[in-house]
Amino acid sequence: MNEIGTAYPERRRRLADATAASHLNPETRERARAKAARWAAAISAMVGGRVRTGSRTPVADLPAWVTLEVLHGGFTTGTPLAGGPLQPWEIAYARKHGLPRTRAAMFEHRISGRHRDGLDALAGTPAHVALPEEAALPVIAWLRRAGDERSALSALAQIHPYAGELRFVPEPLAAGPVPGPETAWRQPVGVVRAALERRRPNPRVESMRATLEVWNLHADRMLALWLRALVDGRLVVPGNDEWNRDARALLAEHRDLAAKSPPSRRHAGPKANLTVLRVALGDVLAGREWRRGLVRTVIDDMVRRRGAPGSPEHAGLRARQAGVAAIPPHHLAAHAIAERLATLPQHTGTTEIDQLLAAVDGVPDRVRAVARRAIAAPVEELVDAGLVSSAEVLAGLAPRIAAQAVAAAYPDPDLRALMAANYLAFRNRRSLLLTDLGSQVRLEELPWVRTVEGHRGPGGDSREAVVTALRRLGGLTLSAFPGTLVPNPMVRELSQLSREAGLALPWVEELATDIFDGRFVAKFPRAAQIAGELLFGTLYEWYYRIDYREIATIKVERAYGRPAISSRFAEICRERAGTTSGWGSPAENGTVIEQAQILTTHNLATLVKAGVTLDPDGAGHCFATARRLAGRPLDRRAVKDIAYAWRQMIFHLSVTGDAERFVAGLPDDGPLGPAVDGLRAAVRGEQVTPFTGWSTTRHWMLPPR
Repeated sequence: MNEIGTAYPERRRRLADATAASHLNPETRERARAKAARWAAAISAMVGGRVRTGSRTPVADLPAWVTLEVLHGGFTTGTPLAGGPLQPWEIAYARKHGLPRTRAAMFEHRISGRHRDGLDALAGTPAHVALPEEAALPVIAWLRRAGDERSALSALAQIHPYAGELRFVPEPLAAGPVPGPETAWRQPVGVVRAALERRRPNPRVESMRATLEVWNLHADRMLALWLRALVDGRLVVPGNDEWNRDARALLAEHRDLAAKSPPSRRHAGPKANLTVLRVALGDVLAGREWRRGLVRTVIDDMVRRRGAPGSPEHAGLRARQAGVAAIPPHHLAAHAIAERLATLPQHTGTTEIDQLLAAVDGVPDRVRAVARRAIAAPVEELVDAGLVSSAEVLAGLAPRIAAQAVAAAYPDPDLRALMAANYLAFRNRRSLLLTDLGSQVRLEELPWVRTVEGHRGPGGDSREAVVTALRRLGGLTLSAFPGTLVPNPMVRELSQLSREAGLALPWVEELATDIFDGRFVAKFPRAAQIAGELLFGTLYEWYYRIDYREIATIKVERAYGRPAISSRFAEICRERAGTTSGWGSPAENGTVIEQAQILTTHNLATLVKAGVTLDPDGAGHCFATARRLAGRPLDRRAVKDIAYAWRQMIFHLSVTGDAERFVAGLPDDGPLGPAVDGLRAAVRGEQVTPFTGWSTTRHWMLPPR
């Protein structure tokens, strides 16, 4: 087992501390301070031994099903998210019933059965389940209402030891319109509303607005006064009472305006036109020498460029500028939309975004884009609307589809809604950093999920719903983001759906190169064998120099209490990568992991096995992705992504059998030229060195140092 040190958390803490100390935005500094505190807590927990990083039960006195605070990279502070201070609705419950403000007291009060709004009131009551623990007592309430006292008592027994520490009830909600079960959204209304409320005036925009609305007009008045000093083309200061009075008024006006809205350098710099005219005006009134020639040059320049104040040319310019200044500031538009969002349910998306945006004049594109994150619609419509920007974002929406499919197994509508909410909350759990081939906690490990197992309906329609959802998500992943690695969160959704459908399909995650210990669990050779069934004798097998007949003979070794592994599969990956060590540097580990991805196709063959239909133009889309990535500044990560798009392209060509026609149309130039030449040679039957992304030396695609 690899030992996990504190170097990475320390680095993240230092970065957060630096941001907290130097960032110009006070809100960003505050968020950075909170982030630094969380990293400090994680480090303290590791050093003090309270957290065992790498274990699926990192806190000794908490079971694996407890949702912990997890930071970037899978490190945890050891703090249960369902713990901490009482929530407002908990305090309201304690106040209403005259209870001590402790979770233990409220827990006992609810389960005692002597109170009208105790446990039974949780069944079927609208609520927002933010954490899976918050679904526990509502599920137990449903079991009691259904007459399954034995299962209810079983679940109670498992959560009761933590009743004083954890929150097992959700936030109650007022009844209101909610989007349909087939919809999804980027962010709930409450999150979008908060983002809009945080919008502040843009200093540069406000400076421009002050220039247009205040300082340009003040400069016009200053210029008009000096134009009154021109007599027969000569600059002669009148010196009469009226001119002097107007001059003093303009200087006083400048002081007042500067106190309220300081001018930009355009009007305040030492060489600015307004500065020259203002200084000269002060000198004239004080009886000092003034720079007559410079003032005349400035006057002539201002009139030549914009016309004299009051002229049609000058009036037209100022009218256009007034129109620009009249555009509502971004932050005001954002706040106006946020006020309207406040009237909607905060924990879901909404179908009313377009109406809200239409009710606010002049919504800037950036503000509109933030507001549209709350649009509730079928995932396919969100993709078509450009609201899903990456495969990772799509993976974040996938639980909405999966939740409805998984919950379809429960005939009772109240239980079905509750289990869908529980599923979504569970999918919000962040993955722990695990070593020694550990696996993340599964949905069915939650005690309240196990106890309602007997209330699932017969296979039939519910199984078909799960299979449909599996194919839908898999197809969306390949079609919406071709040439992109299937993200680990999406892999987990596909894996869960497969289990619900009773399909023995191996879904493999992208492994972390920094903690890889050289071993592969049994699903990797199984996935490679499925790939062999599909790709035996194809371009894919030839190009990547795979012997799928040998892969078919791989066995796994089973050990009591430990995951089954395959030493032979790991050995083949090392041989193909050209390394003999079990594990090494991240770059060496990366070459071995990439070979595992090549052999398994990283879930592509498994998706086909599950019934996902490939896009006939999939190879072209993958090449377009590779070419787009290759046209950007390249680094090691970019090369890895290009190699994956390339691999997916060859997979499509191998399944469709259209390689010869396809490679004939590929361009010869550009960064992918050598890879294209190699692919053409492989199609002709020549043995080539395949294009891979990982390398322990400088990759050929990267520019020389």
